[in-house]
Amino acid sequence: GIGLNMPGIADPSNVTTNVTITNTILNMIPDNPLNSLANGDMLPVIIFGVIVGFILAKLKEETATVNKLFTEGNTVMMEMTNIVMKFAPIGVFCLIAKTFATIGIDGFMPLSKYVACILLALGVQAFIVYPTLLVIFTRLNPIKFFKKFFSVMLFAFSSSSSNATIPLTLEKLSEMGVSKDVSSFTIPLGATINMDGTAIMQGVVVMFAAQAYGIDLGLSALLTVIFTAVMASIGTAGIPSVGLVTLNMVFASVGLPTDAIGIIMGIDHILDMIRSAVNVTGDAICTIIVSFKNKSVDRDMFNGEKKGENLL
Repeated sequence: GIGLNMPGIADPSNVTTNVTITNTILNMIPDNPLNSLANGDMLPVIIFGVIVGFILAKLKEETATVNKLFTEGNTVMMEMTNIVMKFAPIGVFCLIAKTFATIGIDGFMPLSKYVACILLALGVQAFIVYPTLLVIFTRLNPIKFFKKFFSVMLFAFSSSSSNATIPLTLEKLSEMGVSKDVSSFTIPLGATINMDGTAIMQGVVVMFAAQAYGIDLGLSALLTVIFTAVMASIGTAGIPSVGLVTLNMVFASVGLPTDAIGIIMGIDHILDMIRSAVNVTGDAICTIIVSFKNKSVDRDMFNGEKKGENLL
């Protein structure tokens, strides 16, 4: 963001750079969930939703009607989000035109650095962090994993959706000898809460915006951003570009203005495709590790020495 002189902050003192993780955690406890929802304070809403979800899971049959209501409500909201995102390109065009008409062509270089930073971070996560974890916890060959899983990564890349990739991921893991009992639980769960790529993007965007506005975020603010980005990624659904929706929550955690989101929206689609591939890869790696710890990975099938469907 250095070199991108962003206008739009009337009073820089409104930016909260002295936030602490302690205050953020305390503020996560909702005094009034409806008030938090109305004010766009999403962390308390997410925490309240998690608490309600645990209670519904515990009561089961006694709350079947309420559970059905929330499930159908989620379906409606996801469809509404999809409809809104279809109109997003029009708004993005207007935002980009307005922004670059103000800051000029010089803004492309900082954006190029932003894209390069995102790609580097995602590459490290996918091809260094994940394979290292696979080797440490399972001693399996990560090269064989990527050869077999590459088609799933391509599908996730093209669809930009972790949820849409679930059936293909389950099928491919079964071909690798991973227990279906494990994968049928961890893959849908991971598609909802394991959004490593989204968390990376949100952290980088905050740094990009802070530099563009000439704001120096302190250590406590940066730690708060990391914590909030992780929480926001957990609350992010596995549908295209929805990470931009929860990005407002991360900005709000340190009081940054959201104008910069409009700039990166125009180039986010291709990055979202890559993030989805990274997210799905992380889900698969974690599933293999969990299955291995439960002694339910067929090494011969994983290594390609035996074919057939894993029926565990």
